[in-house]
Amino acid sequence: MTTPQLLADEVTVRYGRHVVLDRVTLRIGRGETVGLRGPSGCGKSTLARVLALLHRPDHGQVSIDATPVTDVRYAVPVDLRTRVAVLFQSPRAAADPRLSLTDLIAEPLRATRTPEATVRERVTELADLVGLTPDLRTRRPHAVSDGQLQRACLARALVHRPDYLLCDEATAMLDASTQAHVAAIISDYQRAQHAGVLVITHDQILMDRWADRIVDLDPATVQVGA
Repeated sequence: MTTPQLLADEVTVRYGRHVVLDRVTLRIGRGETVGLRGPSGCGKSTLARVLALLHRPDHGQVSIDATPVTDVRYAVPVDLRTRVAVLFQSPRAAADPRLSLTDLIAEPLRATRTPEATVRERVTELADLVGLTPDLRTRRPHAVSDGQLQRACLARALVHRPDYLLCDEATAMLDASTQAHVAAIISDYQRAQHAGVLVITHDQILMDRWADRIVDLDPATVQVGA
């Protein structure tokens, strides 16, 4: 029986002549938290984008539970692409400034033509989960703090109940209490859904506390976490 996992297999990514990732392999099993560390510029965020099906590698392949994924973004079938979600470092870069927090959370559901009654129910459920009060939900990103906006982005990431959640420095811009709250929500979600989680962070204390195993990505390393 094939072990359920999100797999980047022998992935190479180039930007022009610059090789960012060179034959990198990384596995994230269901129910485990994998910490990914390495120096700035070594390709950690690029690898996260490849795993999130947002960037096509120049070589190698991503697979989800042994199903190869050959396309990226909206070219990937809905039932496959919604199994992976990503939470980025900067909520302001990730959020449409024109949307209220309610619409921000609802956006992925509406993109997949989910009935509006289901959208409202799911958005309310997740907003409550991440601690967004009704008065905050009507506000746009400029009218809330970074922590409140990141909570909305976390709710959006969880809206399709993904099997794998990729956290790319997701708590780096948060104060200590919000950081702990976000980490606790993700851990609770992981236990409930048996989800695989990737954690990219420079916070070694957080990495040691959160990750089941830690792998190092170094420009001179051919494979990590194999």
